[in-house]
Amino acid sequence: MNVALTQTSRAARRAPRPGAVLAALAAAQFTVMLATSIVNVALPQIRAGAGLSDGGTTWVVNAYGLAFGALLLAGGRIADLLGRRRVLVGGLALFASASVAAGLTASSGVLITTRALQGVGAAAIAPAALALVMDRFPPGPGRGRALGVWGAVSGAGAAGGVLLGGVLTQAWGWPWIFHSVGLGSAVVLAAVVALVPRDAEAEADPRDERQGERPGERQGERQGERPGKRPGVARRGQFDLLGTVAITSALTCLVWALTTARGAGWTDARVLGSLGAAAVLLVTFYVIERRRPNALVPPRLFTAGRVAAGNLLMALLGSVWIALFFFLPLYQQQVLGTGPLLTGVGQLPLALAHMIGSALAPRVARAIGATATVTAALSTEAAGLLWLSWMRPDGSYLVDVLGPSILVGLGLSIAFVQLTALAVDGVPRQDAGLAGGLVNTTRQVGGAIGLAALATLAGSVTARATPDRPPLDALTAGYRAAFTVSAAILAATALLALFLIRRTGARTAPVTTAGPAGADPHTSPLPPVPLDR
Repeated sequence: MNVALTQTSRAARRAPRPGAVLAALAAAQFTVMLATSIVNVALPQIRAGAGLSDGGTTWVVNAYGLAFGALLLAGGRIADLLGRRRVLVGGLALFASASVAAGLTASSGVLITTRALQGVGAAAIAPAALALVMDRFPPGPGRGRALGVWGAVSGAGAAGGVLLGGVLTQAWGWPWIFHSVGLGSAVVLAAVVALVPRDAEAEADPRDERQGERPGERQGERQGERPGKRPGVARRGQFDLLGTVAITSALTCLVWALTTARGAGWTDARVLGSLGAAAVLLVTFYVIERRRPNALVPPRLFTAGRVAAGNLLMALLGSVWIALFFFLPLYQQQVLGTGPLLTGVGQLPLALAHMIGSALAPRVARAIGATATVTAALSTEAAGLLWLSWMRPDGSYLVDVLGPSILVGLGLSIAFVQLTALAVDGVPRQDAGLAGGLVNTTRQVGGAIGLAALATLAGSVTARATPDRPPLDALTAGYRAAFTVSAAILAATALLALFLIRRTGARTAPVTTAGPAGADPHTSPLPPVPLDR
């Protein structure tokens, strides 16, 4: 017994500190968000260097978002089945390799392909990393702080990508925006391998494999269950291939139609055909999943907690979030005449406000409750966007951008942290990866829908204003319209949150921390996050 205690104490001393584990996982999320925005300010230089057409330049952005958004659900479920750490490591390796390859190529086709591969890697990284955070930090203040860090690095990655892209493009040229992401991803990969423990729930003990069992099956036998027949839990190796193909194809068609609509218009035959195909595939996915025992999106995911409410609200937040980082740099460069470097520097106050808000979010939620926190955060961001809608063609950064950027950063960060917690509230442990994939999918698809709609709106307003106004006035009118509608969307989302969070909170039965006696702790549901008082 003394030997066992000694070995246990040694293992405890060797175990990485929770802060170090969180830092490695948050760094993985940072790289995903960084790659989303780092190319935005360098697109003119990328177009010239790689010989891209207007459509090809757009696909430098779209290829990443398309692969990322379409494969997030599959990435989350694969992480649950094969092991979250294992999938995270594989995703980081692919992400780093594709990033370096993108910086080395001078071919437009290869560049777009490597951006798509980056998206595939990101679709594995994001849900696996979030699931590992949920697994390592149980509900309570520790999880609140972890989600605060998660929100901070997400916002810092999105805003920091604009800054880093401007600095690298101006200093060393556009290939270095990809080299930097690749080298950074390699460092994060090494940190994950060194610091993040293996998945005890997913990587089976070899002795159980030899006996044809999975960990936890013996507990089921003690309760009179047949081995491997625990209800509602997909066995190791089971994967809903048919459902995965249907939903991935549906999301691919949907995101492709939305991104193409920005340039081709909503009445284009390809856009309408792709939207129709997405609708048919979504219905097909629903039919497939209704009675499938190993469904990709099992009904149990929505029977506890506030998963549906969190994902709906996150989709609406995402529809404004991604558009913000699209229009704000354009206004700075095209209207105010700011160069890539100063445009990136101009994002620092927003990023700093985002980090501060993310750190404060758990404290604010404990003080006033989730409903008031989410409503206040969304209202604050809406106020910042409404302020941006007053921007002028002869304006300045200090008057027209700085103040609203701080408001937007504070509101966005607090809302993101709370809605992420809401979307994983009460989720069974074996579905944590899928829940992470789902909340990332809703944000990404919501962002694609919002950006496509707002870009179309801004373009049409600018086109109508062009005959009667100077070019900068017409451009500004389009951006103002986009920010006005964005503010209205978030104001409506704040009212919806007030209704949804309270309603779902009242209907949700409390879930105890421990399962029944002898139950497998890895398949017992997570207790709900204390989201409201």
